[in-house]
Amino acid sequence: MKLSFRTKLGLSYLLLLAITGGFLYFFLSEKLGALVQTNSRDSLLTQTNIAAKVAALEVVDLHTDSQLLASTLARLTGSRVTVVYRDGSVLADSEVVLSQIKNLENHADRPEIKEAFRLGQAVSTRYSATLQTMMVYAAVQFQDRQHDLAVVRLALPLTSVGTIHSIVNTTLGQSFCLAFTLALLLSVLLSRLNMRPLQRIAAVVGDIGRGNYARRLPINEHDELGNMAKTINEMAERIEEQVINLGAERSQLQAILSGLGEGLLVGDANGTVQMVNAAFCELFEVKENIVGRSLISISRHPSLHESFKAIIQYKREYTEEIVINAERERVVRVHWVPLLDENRLQGIIAVFHDISDLKRLENIRKDFVANVSHELRTPVTIIKGYAETLLGGAIKDNPASALKFVEIIYSHSDRLANLLRDLLSLSEMESEEFILQLQPMSLSSVFRQACLLLEAKATAKAITISSEGLSDGTLVLAESGRLEQVFVNLIDNAIKYSPNKSMITVRVEDQGAFLKVLVTDTGPGIPPQSLPRIFERFYRVDAGRSRGEGGTGLGLSIVKHIVQLHGGSISVESNYGKGTTFHFTLKKAEIAK
Repeated sequence: MKLSFRTKLGLSYLLLLAITGGFLYFFLSEKLGALVQTNSRDSLLTQTNIAAKVAALEVVDLHTDSQLLASTLARLTGSRVTVVYRDGSVLADSEVVLSQIKNLENHADRPEIKEAFRLGQAVSTRYSATLQTMMVYAAVQFQDRQHDLAVVRLALPLTSVGTIHSIVNTTLGQSFCLAFTLALLLSVLLSRLNMRPLQRIAAVVGDIGRGNYARRLPINEHDELGNMAKTINEMAERIEEQVINLGAERSQLQAILSGLGEGLLVGDANGTVQMVNAAFCELFEVKENIVGRSLISISRHPSLHESFKAIIQYKREYTEEIVINAERERVVRVHWVPLLDENRLQGIIAVFHDISDLKRLENIRKDFVANVSHELRTPVTIIKGYAETLLGGAIKDNPASALKFVEIIYSHSDRLANLLRDLLSLSEMESEEFILQLQPMSLSSVFRQACLLLEAKATAKAITISSEGLSDGTLVLAESGRLEQVFVNLIDNAIKYSPNKSMITVRVEDQGAFLKVLVTDTGPGIPPQSLPRIFERFYRVDAGRSRGEGGTGLGLSIVKHIVQLHGGSISVESNYGKGTTFHFTLKKAEIAK
């Protein structure tokens, strides 16, 4: 009898579950039974040890107190308790009245009693002729207060262990029966779900009838799917393999060109464009279809045409760098490759790599090295010169000048220390591993601390620092030390460039999820041409005055990094000749309700 695919699938699910469930049932039944028995023995031994400790504490005389001890322990543990003297005679038994104790057999030959007197404790499982059932015995040696030796023994029938084992087996059996029932229902459901591919195959057959011959199915002649697959494959054999190959190659080529990040141009030997990708069109800002047009009509960049002529003439690869002036200036490296057929030029391929960012980073690196070298060279030269003067005898010959020289050396070494500190701070903040420990804090308290640090400088120039919109309830999400660094840098700059007896204003504005902080001074302002570069490292509007004030040229760059790490932004506005306002944003801290 042939079975349908759906029936085979459902039966396979049930057979797998039956085999797995049966194996697990017998395995778990055996293991759990052994575990229950082991736990029972261990538990009984633990109770016996406790009973022995109690006996050692409570029994003054074994011959007078043993029966009371046995009765009490039996009531507490639920086990049969026996006290055996060192010669094997029974002193007490919780299930035998005191008058019948003398009639009990000597227990010296009981295995658990012998082992307990020899080793201190013992456990055994054996048949009890008295109770006519298997029992678990646990015996532990103890001494009464007169140091007389005896053994306390607890006994538990294995019928209780067997009852637990039976309950475990019953529970396992019920669980597997329930699982089998659920699996039966699931097998019906899954077999229905697995029939859905047949419906999809029927839809594919309709597509093949309309000319879509792309699919093949394995043939299985033993069920319904096999016959259907054979029919589908017979219809699909009418497709021409060459058409499939051409379609696949075209799709691959389109995918490669679309995903290529560099601009690509393919042209023939006459300079006519045959293919370009989206990156090329974006690079040259081409929006219309340029296939079939000449290269010179797309771009009139002279280097492109010279390179194209060189490729035609010399028929070898060539690389050059050109600058494209579009919406923004771009530096592009062009790699020209000739397409040759037996030394005859069939066409050219040009790949355009936008290296503007690399060039910019290279220039930044060069500027950074030059600036650091310049900043270090001046104080090092001064320190070295004055140190040589001191070593040359100025310390002895002119002590007053020597002291002045030492002060100059100290001043410039302090400048070097500040420069290195700022460089390390920037390096730390630019590290990928650097994470700010943000927490809610009062913006006003940080502002007050910054003012306290700068109080001496402000007092020296009779400058007043005022605030607007700041209150103790103004909370932001920030790291206290870094936020204080922002305030100190901005207010310190304002003090440096503000005239005597002027005012610096710090104002806070609410911007929804952010707070905007504005620091305004009445200094000389910043020239318009300097505004775009004000946050660059080592950039100074007035280099001579900045160095004279002890500045490193890194303060505003550090401020920008700190604000951005807090999730905010910073900018500057300046009315040249009248004053400057720096404003930055910080995230508000959510107040728990």
